[in-house]
Amino acid sequence: MSNYPLWDQLNQLKESKWVDLTHTFDPDIPRFSDFEKGEVSTLFTVQEHGFYVQRWNIVTQYGTHIDAPIHFVENQRYLEELDLKELVLPLIVLDFSQEVAQNADFIVTREHLEQWESNNGTIEPGTFVALRTDWSKRWPDIESFENKDAEGQQHLPGWGLDALKFLIEERHIKSIGHETFDTDASVDIAKNGDIVGERYVLGQDTFQVELLTNLDQLPTRGAVIYAISPKPKDAPGFPVRAFAIKP
Repeated sequence: MSNYPLWDQLNQLKESKWVDLTHTFDPDIPRFSDFEKGEVSTLFTVQEHGFYVQRWNIVTQYGTHIDAPIHFVENQRYLEELDLKELVLPLIVLDFSQEVAQNADFIVTREHLEQWESNNGTIEPGTFVALRTDWSKRWPDIESFENKDAEGQQHLPGWGLDALKFLIEERHIKSIGHETFDTDASVDIAKNGDIVGERYVLGQDTFQVELLTNLDQLPTRGAVIYAISPKPKDAPGFPVRAFAIKP
């Protein structure tokens, strides 16, 4: 033991397993259909200039990313206004990967959550609740990830609005995350003509993380998630380096 308790705590944390929840991104990754693909170019090289510098051109919601409240709701907080302590949370992983394997249009409902709680215990307040679907295993194959039918309609799983309201209003969780482009399932987006679940979540003045990966490496409870991003001014989100530490 040293004279610096935080250093000792860090050493203890480093003895635990650290799991990267973030996809590596490049110009050819799956992305939301309305977004242009990223562009990257080399401006300077070590051989020619003595240092290596690139220019990246990407939208703020690119790859694994954090959505600030302002992303869908006016007069809510920008990314820079999120407190650091909000971005480090106890993590609960809801595993619905088997259901999704059987039905790509699977939607998590309140009933599913109540059944989950009957098997796993009540979801604790102040937590980050991640939806494990194993959809991230399709990455980076764009065709497989978008999963379009013959008419061009995507079929990706997601959260039902009743499930989100249950988590936030009754279980008082802090945030959610998932492995797909959107909070809502594709069939719900098509039916509603809007991403109502995502609009609801961000309207609660909290954030979410999209396009997570490696949730299959985490326990149901006990891990801690870190959602660390750059700090651009007045941004609605940004690529995030999300990771978890598990016991």
